[in-house]
Amino acid sequence: MNPSRRKFIKTSTRIAAATGMAAMIPVKLSCSNANDQFIIGSIGLRNQGFANLRGFLEQPNVICGALCDIDTRILDARASQIEEEYGQKPVHYRDYREVLDRKDIDAVIISTPDHWHCLMMVDALDAGKHVFVEKPLANSIEECRIMEDAAKRSRKVVTVGQWQRSGPHWQDAVNFIRSGDLGKISRVKAWAYTSKDILPVAPDEDPPAEVDYDLWLGPARERPFNKNRFHYNFRYFWDYAGGLMTDWGVHMLDYALYGMDVPEPVSAVAAGGKFSYPEGARETPDTLQILYEFEDFVISWEHSVCLGNGPEKRGHGVMFQGNNGTLFVDRGGWQVFPERISDEEFKMEEVPFQTGPMGFYEHIQNFIESIKTRKEPNCPVKVAGDVARFAHMGNLAYRTGEKLYWDKETKSFINNDAANRLVKPVYREPYKLPEI
Repeated sequence: MNPSRRKFIKTSTRIAAATGMAAMIPVKLSCSNANDQFIIGSIGLRNQGFANLRGFLEQPNVICGALCDIDTRILDARASQIEEEYGQKPVHYRDYREVLDRKDIDAVIISTPDHWHCLMMVDALDAGKHVFVEKPLANSIEECRIMEDAAKRSRKVVTVGQWQRSGPHWQDAVNFIRSGDLGKISRVKAWAYTSKDILPVAPDEDPPAEVDYDLWLGPARERPFNKNRFHYNFRYFWDYAGGLMTDWGVHMLDYALYGMDVPEPVSAVAAGGKFSYPEGARETPDTLQILYEFEDFVISWEHSVCLGNGPEKRGHGVMFQGNNGTLFVDRGGWQVFPERISDEEFKMEEVPFQTGPMGFYEHIQNFIESIKTRKEPNCPVKVAGDVARFAHMGNLAYRTGEKLYWDKETKSFINNDAANRLVKPVYREPYKLPEI
């Protein structure tokens, strides 16, 4: 069945209020034919992976045809939950390539550790599947380029799980920024504070019997199994991810770039380290600040893995600071604080807190609608590639300990061999970095 002929329709459309504020969008889509099924395969089922799958199954006529995970304990548990909650009995696999071999699968959800995103997405497109892949797009700058090129050559729809891109209040905030009412914006601040405890050092050990550890490693370098590097905590080790910078960072920095409409900086410089828990097992910095320089403004990023009180007592957010006022936005909503002229006079009117849906369900709906209409999704690979590359630049500035200057034409760092060596990953045999 050709997905382009699927008869999806929305139950309603977004209504624009006179003020330009976002209306609430319904959670569900409707289909014109009750028998018109959209069959998905879900790869990676823990935490966000299962949340993604459930989000899809909340949409009418979406059927889970296949589940895939290298941990059979999780695989079996998710299969039971899907049967109990949705009455569906998907076939389950350990190897994602068996999912891609299924001719009846229309699209796959890739919710694996970051180091698998590139290879799986390229393989899925080559197998003729539409793709919903988790953020960050890739675990290296070169993989971002490969995935962008693969999406360009494919006739399939690809979207990335940066679901703020489908959140109405986020778009309203960007529209306000671009109205010019804030005046000249000279500084953008983005941050995330996640309040995690120490990750105690643990010895290497044999992998659990239910885990195919070699397949979990995939293209990453050969290492003994260690529970600290596995499941959720993979994100704190360079082999598999980029720490909080590429976890929360790509969400917040995406809107910093979107609001300013400039995807690439002139330079990046970093400071940070394992300051909260230096004796802990995390490899990536628990405390980090990055300053990105553009032609006439700067974007700063800061994070703490181990503290919870961020700027303005907010755990995450983005602030656009202009001559007339500052706009703040997070997953809850947005507001504007005016600059003061005197005790009773301000440069602009205050905008009280504007709320709206976070965008998760809307993002899934947009993906399905994009398959139907062939219109570009809200977060195509190019958008996700821009912010993933941006986040990796910050990490590389930290890892090299140098101020890095970016060449927009060659997509490389100027006169810095140490940073350029880290642009392209080295895949473990027999895995090969895709060539596009």
